[in-house]
Amino acid sequence: MGRQRGPHAASRCWEWECGALTMADPRGLDSVSGPAPGARRRAWAELLAGRVTRQKPGPGTGQKVQDSAVRLLRSHLDWSGLLLEVEGPPCKKLCLGPLIDHDGPEACSNLSTSFIGSALRDHASQLGVPVAVLSSQMAASSIVRMCAAGAEHAHRVLLDTEQRKKLSSLIEITQYLLAHSMFSRLFFCQELWKVQNSLSLEALWRLHVHNVVSLWELLESCADLQAVVSWLFRNLRLLCEQVEAPCQHTDIARAMLSDFVRIFVLMGFQKNSDLRRNVEPEQMPQVARDVLERMLLFALEALAAGLQEESPAHKAVSCWFSTFSGQTFGSIISTDAPKRFFSHTLTQILTHKPVLRVSDAVQMQREWSFAKMPPLLTSLFRKLFVILSPEELVGHLQEVLETHEVNWQHVLSCVSTLVICLPEAQQLVHDWVARLLARAFESCDLDSMVTAFLVVRQAALEGPSVFPSYADWFQASFGSARGSHGCSKKALVFLFKFLSDLVPFEGARYMQVHILHPPLVPNKYRSLLTDYITLAKTRLADLKVSIENMGLYEDLSSARDVTEPHSQAPQDVEKAILLFEHTGKIPVAVMEASIFRRPYYLSHFLPALLTPRVLPRVPDSRAAFIESLKRADKIPSSLYSTYRHACSTAEKNPENTAPGMKVEPNCVDEPLKLLMIALGGLRAAMTDPAQYDVLSAQIAVISERLGPALGVSEDDGSCEASKIQLSVLAPELEQQEQKVVDLLLTSFCQNLMAASSFAPPDRQGPWAARFTMTMCGHALLPAVLTRLCQLLHHQGPSLSASHVLGLAALAVHLGESRSVLPEVHVGPPAPARDLSIPEFFNSLLTCRTAESSRLCLKSVPVYMPLSAYRIIPARLCGGTWFCTAAISYSLCKFSSQSRDILYCCLSPGLIKKFQFLVFRLFSEARDPLSQEDTAGLAWKPLGLPSMDWQRAALCLWRQRTFQELLKEKQFHLTYRDWLQLELEIQPEVDSLSDTERRDFHQWAIHEHFLSQPAAAGGCDGDLETACTVLVDVLLDFCQSSRSHNHSENSDLVLGGCTGNRDIFSRLQEMAADLEQGPAAPYSHSSSRGHFLFRVFRRRLQALASGWDVAARLRKQQELLMYKRVLLSLPPLVLVGSPQVEQPAAPDCDEFFHLVNSELLNLSRCRPCPSSPLVPFSLACTVLQRNFCSQGGALSHDITVHFFRGLLNACSQSRDPSLTANLTLTACQTKCPIVLTSALLWWPRLEPELHCRWRRCFQGPLPPELQRLQEAQQFAQSFLSPDTAAPAPGPAWVSAAALHFVIQQAGKESVESALEKLDCQREELLVCLFFFSLMGLLSSHLTPHIRQTSSAKAGDSLKALHVCGEILGFLQKRKISWLVLFQLTETDAGLGRVLLRLAPDEYIRLLPLAFYSLLSYFDKDALIRENAFLHVAVDMYMKLTCLFVAGETSAVSTPANRSQELQSQAGAGAGLGTFSSQMAHPTNGDPVGLIRKARLFLLQSIPQCPKKSFSNMEELLATSGDWDPEVSTALLSRQQAVSDTDLYQEPHLF
Repeated sequence: MGRQRGPHAASRCWEWECGALTMADPRGLDSVSGPAPGARRRAWAELLAGRVTRQKPGPGTGQKVQDSAVRLLRSHLDWSGLLLEVEGPPCKKLCLGPLIDHDGPEACSNLSTSFIGSALRDHASQLGVPVAVLSSQMAASSIVRMCAAGAEHAHRVLLDTEQRKKLSSLIEITQYLLAHSMFSRLFFCQELWKVQNSLSLEALWRLHVHNVVSLWELLESCADLQAVVSWLFRNLRLLCEQVEAPCQHTDIARAMLSDFVRIFVLMGFQKNSDLRRNVEPEQMPQVARDVLERMLLFALEALAAGLQEESPAHKAVSCWFSTFSGQTFGSIISTDAPKRFFSHTLTQILTHKPVLRVSDAVQMQREWSFAKMPPLLTSLFRKLFVILSPEELVGHLQEVLETHEVNWQHVLSCVSTLVICLPEAQQLVHDWVARLLARAFESCDLDSMVTAFLVVRQAALEGPSVFPSYADWFQASFGSARGSHGCSKKALVFLFKFLSDLVPFEGARYMQVHILHPPLVPNKYRSLLTDYITLAKTRLADLKVSIENMGLYEDLSSARDVTEPHSQAPQDVEKAILLFEHTGKIPVAVMEASIFRRPYYLSHFLPALLTPRVLPRVPDSRAAFIESLKRADKIPSSLYSTYRHACSTAEKNPENTAPGMKVEPNCVDEPLKLLMIALGGLRAAMTDPAQYDVLSAQIAVISERLGPALGVSEDDGSCEASKIQLSVLAPELEQQEQKVVDLLLTSFCQNLMAASSFAPPDRQGPWAARFTMTMCGHALLPAVLTRLCQLLHHQGPSLSASHVLGLAALAVHLGESRSVLPEVHVGPPAPARDLSIPEFFNSLLTCRTAESSRLCLKSVPVYMPLSAYRIIPARLCGGTWFCTAAISYSLCKFSSQSRDILYCCLSPGLIKKFQFLVFRLFSEARDPLSQEDTAGLAWKPLGLPSMDWQRAALCLWRQRTFQELLKEKQFHLTYRDWLQLELEIQPEVDSLSDTERRDFHQWAIHEHFLSQPAAAGGCDGDLETACTVLVDVLLDFCQSSRSHNHSENSDLVLGGCTGNRDIFSRLQEMAADLEQGPAAPYSHSSSRGHFLFRVFRRRLQALASGWDVAARLRKQQELLMYKRVLLSLPPLVLVGSPQVEQPAAPDCDEFFHLVNSELLNLSRCRPCPSSPLVPFSLACTVLQRNFCSQGGALSHDITVHFFRGLLNACSQSRDPSLTANLTLTACQTKCPIVLTSALLWWPRLEPELHCRWRRCFQGPLPPELQRLQEAQQFAQSFLSPDTAAPAPGPAWVSAAALHFVIQQAGKESVESALEKLDCQREELLVCLFFFSLMGLLSSHLTPHIRQTSSAKAGDSLKALHVCGEILGFLQKRKISWLVLFQLTETDAGLGRVLLRLAPDEYIRLLPLAFYSLLSYFDKDALIRENAFLHVAVDMYMKLTCLFVAGETSAVSTPANRSQELQSQAGAGAGLGTFSSQMAHPTNGDPVGLIRKARLFLLQSIPQCPKKSFSNMEELLATSGDWDPEVSTALLSRQQAVSDTDLYQEPHLF
């Protein structure tokens, strides 16, 4: 075009294509030839004839030629072609194309634009038109031709590369023309709109971007605005499609779209716009709004019609929705236009095609939950929520609902998105609903009522982590007198009318909620409620849903379809078994169902429970649950018999077992696959972890798919237990639960790693907390905690680095939500108490072994500490350490928040374990930190590739933030805390050697904690305080289940853990230091007493009192630990040093008090195998074997320890013999059991006493020790054929020695010894009878290890035989023995001594011994004694009380004793009259003993003399109605005796 310079160019008739103007103007030639218009055209020859003669060049000829050439070129150039020229020959040629080439030199560029401007100006003057008009026409024509020339199809909105290059040149020329006022924007725009269908959208955009003409000017210059709106809508839609299409110009398309949207938003929604005069003020904003609205309507209609992935419409909608972002409006965010536009858009969405009625919304709203919404719609809502605050959103939503007809699907979808993506909006929605309810009941406003119910139900669909369930909300709103419905009858009528209107449309689940949690209604309006319930039940019957057939644990908070009873029953059975396993009781829901919901219970629950199977050899939880129901008569006999028969058949045909219990794999795998896809979507979204709305949307999808994957409802809110029961030793999970939990935990760990690679924890947003709350719903929390228990407690060392870091972060976020999570009740080895979530995690982490210590401490080999999110490959097997990871993550995650959140997330025990392990493993951490250590390490990446866990832990330790945290009292490691943790260490698998461990103990006790003030957890420099705390902690540890070794073959050693021996060594060392100090504590003159006994007293006072098995066993175990501690310390602790003043007797009162009050009263209880305290049975047996071997005596070790202490005290005294005599004399009155114990163990005790006394004092034994020796010799003489030696005094000492000898002798020796008793003193015989009674009771109470039942029976019969023989001697010599059964604390002399020799339990069980001797009683002689009847009745009353209290079971001998032993006992020599009626009364039958005692009393009462009934009324008055027949016999006999005295004639003479 512009470069056509051939010979025909001069003869062409040029056409100027400028818009609608097309002309063929001959004046172009006239300007050259000169003739006037209308003149004759000359021939070509004539023209040439005038040039034959060569004109001579004159002075002005050159200039004239040049001017003529320019005029000729100006008249015959194609201007449109000239403006589009971009290439041509070199600049030196006389051609205009190169002059406007951008690649040419600057001089050429300036020359081209100035030349074109000059040419246009000249030509416009020739045409008589303004140059601006002419240039505008030619520019518009050039743009149209350019767009048309490069278009590949009719609807192209983008230019190609060649077009952009030409347009760039044209824009440069146009800008020159604009700068020289040679261009008309208005005329240019008008010319463009004349051919708008040929224009390219990109051409207009580039004209706007380069300030040639703005889009505003383009729009306001158009006469047909509707046509412009249509053209813009069509082109914007095409632009959106091309943005999503794969091409090389995507960036240009996105920039174009953003600019157009931004311009339209400013034009349509900015106040005080700069409007032009030639356009009406509202037209331009309206045009912009119309374009935006048409795009939104197109998108909404496409969504409603359904979009196929990758379809052009889907791409266009997705692209358009992407413009609602901060990136688009970032430059204009300071204005109020974006907020107005977003509000307007939200209104358009909520009011788009309001065709759905309220009844439709009630029926369909559960399909509009967040997870089921189209992703494009949710993304649009999320983008709209970015600029608008939660308050503004809720207020706008309320305003739209009050002033417009709305699209309920969009409204409720908006509510779901609001509560999911904006946590702050959850409470706002709750408050809004409360206001709606108040307004509804105040003015009977049906619209407010409808809105409130729809909004609540929609929000409740999103789960309890977002909004309370509908059941909870309905009960809270209407289940109490505080509800708005209770203000008047009118309000009640309004409520039930509304609920009744909902019945035909709402789901069965909501009606079940209304029926099971009905509104609170006054009695006088009860008919309103009953009418509604009748209506709702009728509707439920139509839907084939029965209230009676509801599952026991069916979730009313879920809006999903009602589960069929046969589908719900297996889930109810599994949950009931789980609760039974944890509580040991039949769940309340099962008991209630068996009474009030029998159709479901009998038709569905029991058949699901009694599914035939091969019964295990050891009954499992299911079998135990079935048996418990059977015992409670909750299973019909016929159904139970059928079940047992089917189980027997199943044992023969196991392949046919429980066909209904198997689940097809496909049915399980499909929900898992959907869950995995949802988790994968969350993983993909982790590229920007701060996008809370995007991540929340994906987490909502995960929450939706969790229920089907688990096979449960969306939220199990019907759990009976308010706490979670877990077994730490044997945590078990169902296979399906473990798969789901493993998927969630793996996803959490992977997402944390991915998010941490993009941003540190404090800039990741709350996605982790939201994910954690999702795992806490769906009845999933127990399974999650159980799996964490398996991983951390049992598989911890095998976990990888990413796993432990992820689990540590999960623990932190679970702790963050501790206020809304239930407590955890764990079994051993953790403490038997309820634990919060952080404490639960602390209980899972132990420090016993090197591996467990590494897991507890080792951090991620990371860029530490706040950069713990930057992971490098772990180099240590066993993964990372939990404490460091959890603490580092917490300090980073909540670095900008208050300390309170740290207190919630982290357990103090976790931080204390970290301190403990850092002190223990890193000697450099034991030195005080300098200012440089803490100031020089900021929270920044260390960046060392060789960084290992040791360096990471030390870095955390030295952090100033962490050190400031340790200043808090609850996080500071105290001396007591250190001891508790150190006691758990097992030396054989410790990371420290024996030497290193001892050095660490020395540093910790003497250098660190001893000198610390008590307020900081130290000892204030007091070594006695250090010993006191150590003993206290040691005893606590031994009592805790964590320290016990549960092996049946293991002895109950101190604490069960060998780690205790080192701590004991430290205690012995400190005790030795105290003994050698200037103020030895063993001088008990101080009123405070010895620190050891102070600890014992305080702990015994704190123990729970009671005679139940658990309390007694715990006390026995505690006392055994006291004995272990006493035996580990110097024996002088028991006796104390002699006092300085005379007499020089040591103070043994504290030890005597411990023996009399506690050690003597150890219970010899023997729990039955069916007792729930079976784990204590071994402990009970060992306690009896280790502490109280015989009735009335201490064990050998504590006895020997006391006498060793006595010898040590004598060695410190100026008069050793006097010290020994005074001490042993004090024992006779204060603690006689010490002497009887010495007599029992004398054969083993005497050699040591003699040896040590002779070596130390070189003389005979002290008199009191000689007295014990003589008593032993007296007792031994009874077994020899010689005459018995005289008994030394006191008599009870000799009797005790004789009793122990008789117990150890054979049967023949016993008989010969008993024959020699006839000549002994009365007092000795009475005391011996007392000891024999104690032996009889001990034979039944004390278990005999490794003895058969026959041997046990023989011991009991022997003890009974000895008692009977001694009783015979007493009766023969008419010595009163009844006083032994009436001993009290007020007795003086011998009675008080004997009482101190018998445990309290033995004294309580004397009625058993009394009536065990019935066959040995001389009935005639006894009846003559006045005190007999009183004693017999008193013993019978106490025996009955013992039976009622269950204490007689403790003395029951095995019921299967052989008849052979009984016959031998009956026929044995010296057994006396042992009739069949009075055969061994304690032979496993306490009831038989009571029956025989009762018969004996009824036979004896009529024969007793008058004096026997004195004080009988007082005795009967204290017992109440204990036995009406015996009471009547006593009262009748007493009355008869009185009547006889009344009518008897007086003896006057």
